[in-house]
Amino acid sequence: MRKTIALVTGATGLLGNNLVRELLAQGYEVRALARSKTKAQSQFAGLDVQVVEGDMLDIPSFAPALRGADVIFHTAAYFRDSYKGGTHWKQLYDTNVLGTKALLTAALDAGVHRVIHTSSIAVLNGKPGQTVDETMLRKEADADDYYKSKILSDREVLAFLENNPEMWAVMVLPGWMHGPGDIGPTSAGQTVLDFANKKLPGVPPGRFPVVDARDVAKAMILANEYGVRGERYLAAGRHMTMAELFPLLQKATGVKAPTLRIPLFLLYLLGAMGEIQARLTKKAALISWAMVTTLANETEKSRFSPAKSKEQLGLEFRPVEETLRDEVSWYRSNGYLPLSTH
Repeated sequence: MRKTIALVTGATGLLGNNLVRELLAQGYEVRALARSKTKAQSQFAGLDVQVVEGDMLDIPSFAPALRGADVIFHTAAYFRDSYKGGTHWKQLYDTNVLGTKALLTAALDAGVHRVIHTSSIAVLNGKPGQTVDETMLRKEADADDYYKSKILSDREVLAFLENNPEMWAVMVLPGWMHGPGDIGPTSAGQTVLDFANKKLPGVPPGRFPVVDARDVAKAMILANEYGVRGERYLAAGRHMTMAELFPLLQKATGVKAPTLRIPLFLLYLLGAMGEIQARLTKKAALISWAMVTTLANETEKSRFSPAKSKEQLGLEFRPVEETLRDEVSWYRSNGYLPLSTH
């Protein structure tokens, strides 16, 4: 019996590489799209993966690799650098919006009729303290540039479905992803590394839905199996404050958690200074203005309902403690952190 062939975009990212591994574990044949073939081959050494070199800004460069695939899992996006200071709208729009549109067109041209699109909790919004579900869409006026790019990319998916009835697609909306394999690292991974290296002077304000990238990967696969065409499925995870997260990081790393609370006004000051530094040095800001404003605006808006994904997909989430333990263990075994804190 022939294996189901899946192509994963953004395969070397935190979600992408965990998705590749989960697909293999579930018996799929996997084609892994990455901008660097060498990096991907190193990352997936010993695994039966076909590495495809290509960039979302140049879909024709890898379009032939789409042929014969049964499903595309689209995880590639421009994200991390958009919170490092300065303006990034062109890169966000070209990659997240135009890239998604071009990928859908190329997929259909290649005879691929199923796409699982990685959206974001950024496309949803609610009142402070309200539990948010998939129907509560964010207006563009309430979105920063990254959030806006995700709103527009979702619209491209829905418009493509409306114009092409033979195409099938769903959207999965992850929260703040943690977990092993975060080579980047993402902002989540960098937080863990900074905590372990005692670079965090205090506890910043903010609330986040923390989710394991491996659980999001399972959500993507479940959405392919049980999802309804054109629907959104949250994979946001557990709602937590930074003050609740830090003791769990202390347990995972063995490093004492800071207890001093950092007021929001001080973060704004650090964000402004970070922007100036980024412009002068041309290096990424440790704390950018976009990061601080997002933190401030979303603080009480990060409670997301898992009901739909649990009922329709059967999605479950592992404990955050397990996620952080495995994340720290991966960083230690891969040389990002010393093997012991003692």
